[in-house]
Amino acid sequence: MTTRTAHRLTLFGDRDVLHASGVALLACALSGGLLYLAYLVHVWAIARRAPCVPARDGCVLVFGKHAPGGRLDADFAVRLDRAAALWRERSPSALVLLGGGPPGAPSEAELARRGLIERGLAADAPLRLEAASRDTLQNLRNARALLGDDARRPVVLLSSRYHLARCALFARQLGFDPALCAAEPALRLDPRTLARLAGEAGYVCLVDLGTRWARLIGHRRMLARVS
Repeated sequence: MTTRTAHRLTLFGDRDVLHASGVALLACALSGGLLYLAYLVHVWAIARRAPCVPARDGCVLVFGKHAPGGRLDADFAVRLDRAAALWRERSPSALVLLGGGPPGAPSEAELARRGLIERGLAADAPLRLEAASRDTLQNLRNARALLGDDARRPVVLLSSRYHLARCALFARQLGFDPALCAAEPALRLDPRTLARLAGEAGYVCLVDLGTRWARLIGHRRMLARVS
């Protein structure tokens, strides 16, 4: 079993995650699926409308992606292409590369650093690596700790279009002031992307409804998981 799979199984076996999942499933069932559909439209709208050039400047957080054997897939490569283009065009104050990896292998952040240097960034460019996280929430929580006081300033979240709704949700919950930057020039509605959007809608639904429920009942431990 890979460390990534083990991490996911740990999450699915967590009682707070199961609690939130039960609430989200019940709410979606009672709405006849309309609630899930609303989240799907939300995720799709953000994916479609997100700009390739962010509306404002700020430290850019570049989300990594699973790269077994150190091989970058098309999504990861496009994220790095966009980060390199943004660096050439806007010169952000810093790029924070996010993502850990299994023991004994390069982290996603390190692979991103190498990829950006291959794309023309100088070796002494102000790149900061967060290489201990295994999911989006950990990406942002660790980035907040890494940035310290700078985390209170506006940041730019750079990722694949289908992933941006989840990134934005977690960023707001963690106290960031985020702007979005889409890796791809436009949203492609091929079967793979549609499946990604459907999965992200389920994830955003679970997290958002679970958080709202935790606030309603005053469940501090659940709230601490996403803040």
